[in-house]
Amino acid sequence: MLQEFSTESISPGTSTVVLETERLTLRHPTLADVKAIACLADDRRIAENTRRLPHPFTLRDAEAVVAATAGHADATTFLIAHDDMPIGIAGLESGRAAPELGLWLGVDFWGHGFATEAARAVIDYAFETFDAVELAAGARVVNPASRRVLEKCGFQWTGVELHRFLALGSSTPVDRFRLDRGVWASLRRWRQAARRDSPPIAAFMPAAE
Repeated sequence: MLQEFSTESISPGTSTVVLETERLTLRHPTLADVKAIACLADDRRIAENTRRLPHPFTLRDAEAVVAATAGHADATTFLIAHDDMPIGIAGLESGRAAPELGLWLGVDFWGHGFATEAARAVIDYAFETFDAVELAAGARVVNPASRRVLEKCGFQWTGVELHRFLALGSSTPVDRFRLDRGVWASLRRWRQAARRDSPPIAAFMPAAE
């Protein structure tokens, strides 16, 4: 199972989307997450690869992230949690031609496959919830790890553009990518088939002595 979509009541008449993957929960950030978000995001290595993330990143900045999502049942920003611990933020932003996928993780959580897992959850949510024909994304040309995440999710390179990064105070080259709805649907069917056809883990374990 890649993920499930569910809703949880947060106040009368409203609900929030929750995405569940094998290891992660993606949900609306709340005021209770402000300190954790500020602690995770206050790292120049993250800010230099994220266009609109300031450095230093303060509690007030984290409060702004939470406030921007308040009252919106159709989620476009998710807190990424592993074992109930916040580890990053993912979301969708209205772009010039297509919604744009964005994601960052705390440095301690790099290199564990969490970014790809979270990205796939948001991508599936986007295509299943909205009528977008495609999604867009970008990664600094000096950030091969983010490029690999996008490629593993099916994004195709479309060129290089200059974008301004708040923490850098200047513009820098960014690899641009797009994911077509048809490509996404084919890849999702393949992943689901691969999971169904996978033998149980026990089949690879030696018999008990």
